[in-house]
Amino acid sequence: MSARLALTLACTASDRTRPVLDGRVPVPGVELNALVGEPEDIFRRALRDRAFDVAELSMGSHIVTTARGDAPYVGVPVFPSRAFRHSAIYIRTDRGIRTAAGLAGRTVGLPEYQQTAALWVRGILREQHGVDTRRIAWRTGGERVAIALPEGFDVRPLGEDLDAALSAGRLDALIAPRPPECFARRSAPVDRLYPDYRAEEVAWHRATGFFPIMHCLAVRRDVADRHPWLPLELFRAFAEARALALAELRLVNVLRVSLPWIAAAYEEQAAVMGGDPWPYGFARNREEVAAMVRYAVADGLAARPIPPEALFHPSTLHETA
Repeated sequence: MSARLALTLACTASDRTRPVLDGRVPVPGVELNALVGEPEDIFRRALRDRAFDVAELSMGSHIVTTARGDAPYVGVPVFPSRAFRHSAIYIRTDRGIRTAAGLAGRTVGLPEYQQTAALWVRGILREQHGVDTRRIAWRTGGERVAIALPEGFDVRPLGEDLDAALSAGRLDALIAPRPPECFARRSAPVDRLYPDYRAEEVAWHRATGFFPIMHCLAVRRDVADRHPWLPLELFRAFAEARALALAELRLVNVLRVSLPWIAAAYEEQAAVMGGDPWPYGFARNREEVAAMVRYAVADGLAARPIPPEALFHPSTLHETA
């Protein structure tokens, strides 16, 4: 019997990834050394050090590096993280900002300009609300990989803690997937732009059909070149793991999820998003990925449009799940 291929896999732990991480769903021919972590650290190590054979990767950063031709990883159309992001816009309530249009001309903080959550929010501001995002002064906490923007974009490191700057009023707003401390503690005049963010997100989903992709699975290019069969086997394994996770949501004899009304939540979700709210596969997500590329070009992060197919390994483009 030939030895199995030993690979490192770095990703976050979720109901969709745990069946692969704990070995319930094996990847044929592969022995995985699973490294569980938080996205920020995984992305930084993957992009700067190429530290992992297989990794969960920021879609924003993957688009940036692919568009400029130095991507260290090639994607697999498995999307372990998706999230609506209307909830990620925090504003100073003492600045007269009442709507998305009120962000024009303001100073807005971001953990990173290339962060996928910020990519989605800027796209929504432009395409759904007509906001000229070039008229916003973007102030960042730093970038995981270097970016070079054309003239006309006011993007600079803030040079101080984003939460402290928002709390002190040196920022008018903040876009961040994690709530700022000053909001959580109610220690400053800060609130969400959309307090009823769920209603906004449901309406936007019904208008666009999108459930925003945040991360994809990716294989380091040298590994994919040596083992071209690997991306497809990874796709199939993670698709099976996702199917197991979704099936558990429907088990109500013994609740597998620690939410008392999970059955009602599942029915409500299905009414809004259909029976399969977490689609994997390139064809099912092509339009959404194309929108992300369009946003990246408008943001100055990509110098030119790239075909969405360029982000993923060719062997995976025709698989569905």
